[in-house]
Amino acid sequence: MRLDSDMISYDAPKPRSLITRSLAGASTRPFWLEDAQRPVFPDGPNVPTKWDLLVVGGGFTGLWAALLAKEADPELKVALVEGERIAWSASGRNGGFVESSLTHGQENGRVRWPRDFDTLERLGIENLDQIEATVKRLKIDCDFHRTGSLNFATEPHQAEELFALDPEKIAPAKVLTAAEAQAEVNSPIYKAAWLDTRTNANVNPAKLAFGLAKAAAEAGVEIFENTRVLGLGKDGNRVGVLTNRSTMSVGRVVLATNVYPALLKRYRPFTVPWYDYALMTEPLSKAQLKELGWKNRQGLADLARQFHYYRMTDDNRILFGGYDAVYYPGGRVKARYDNRPATWEKLARHFLITYPYLEDVKFTNMWGGPIDCSTSFVAFFGRGLDGLAAHAAGFTGLGVGASRFAARVLLDLVFGRTTELTELEMVRKLPLPFPPEPLATIGIQTAKWAADKADHEGKTNLILETLAKLKLGFV
Repeated sequence: MRLDSDMISYDAPKPRSLITRSLAGASTRPFWLEDAQRPVFPDGPNVPTKWDLLVVGGGFTGLWAALLAKEADPELKVALVEGERIAWSASGRNGGFVESSLTHGQENGRVRWPRDFDTLERLGIENLDQIEATVKRLKIDCDFHRTGSLNFATEPHQAEELFALDPEKIAPAKVLTAAEAQAEVNSPIYKAAWLDTRTNANVNPAKLAFGLAKAAAEAGVEIFENTRVLGLGKDGNRVGVLTNRSTMSVGRVVLATNVYPALLKRYRPFTVPWYDYALMTEPLSKAQLKELGWKNRQGLADLARQFHYYRMTDDNRILFGGYDAVYYPGGRVKARYDNRPATWEKLARHFLITYPYLEDVKFTNMWGGPIDCSTSFVAFFGRGLDGLAAHAAGFTGLGVGASRFAARVLLDLVFGRTTELTELEMVRKLPLPFPPEPLATIGIQTAKWAADKADHEGKTNLILETLAKLKLGFV
């Protein structure tokens, strides 16, 4: 049946028994990482070695950097080291959205980088096009689908803001009424939607990472797992690298450790770990799919500052995550933070409010992990060791797509090339650092409270206005 739009919101109650039943028996392992196609690479060499380029980090940024470097110069001797397993952290735990935006949305981009915004928009679309082309060229089986996105208004004030937009200025994107939005995906909570058919793709992120790793290895990149870099130092015109296995002497080093403490210590104050959580349902039945609609399988999100994101997999599961991102006092990355039952219960309740006719659906997986957050909510870049090392971090949830762009920037920086990318203000200037503890915890928790208040009331407040003037968080 088609549900009528009314004043249903995420504050609506749901019986606790339904929430408990939906989560019963769910695994705390990330769904994507259960894939049996994970490649296995050797541990690092136990004797000193030499390389032209060393990439530190086996997530998307490092994998793209290694692959692009080797494809550009097959004679370059390239190694990649990963402290754990390929894609074991954020690259294997995210929602699987490949967004074109490099700036976390148009408003954030226009305010922060007005001179470069049009260029950044073009580069973002080109980057997404190139990811799609690479997946096809290398025949990477990763469920990549250029389905676009739907961003839903779940509060009346969000719908009013959408209807106030000039259709000519936002084309080819368009605004959908409540009836049109619910015709795309059936939910009583949808009051309007923003439909964009070209700026997002969905992907199985672990399969993409594994495919990139295999392609890099086939191109000649030496990949080593369980190899932690303990320190870096300039050694003449080269870089000395100390690992838990042995030492390396490298000509250049790309640092793609993201949420983990920067090996160039000067960049550590520029990121903090936000913990994000997600649920994955069992495959939906044909009857449930018919009730749901969602025939075009776009990536979905709502328009709140604290937003949910959700999408459908190729085997008809729904991933439902976001909203209740958590910063733990002290700003440390700890394995125990991956598990947060209170957030999983909140997400399950919100799922049942969004799709009340799916009350019989159970979740098979519930997981969490850290996101590298910067004060600008986008990646930043830096150099060290007299230009022999380049560092990037701070993707704040955009890393599946923006990591390829970042890899290109890092290679330009570390090889001393002046390009269109290196001239961008985003690349040349650092965001503001986070303050030391306990000020970081106080500031982040206050900003989160202010964002939640604004989401419900439909208007900004003094805290958010002050942050916007300082260009902290979303502006």
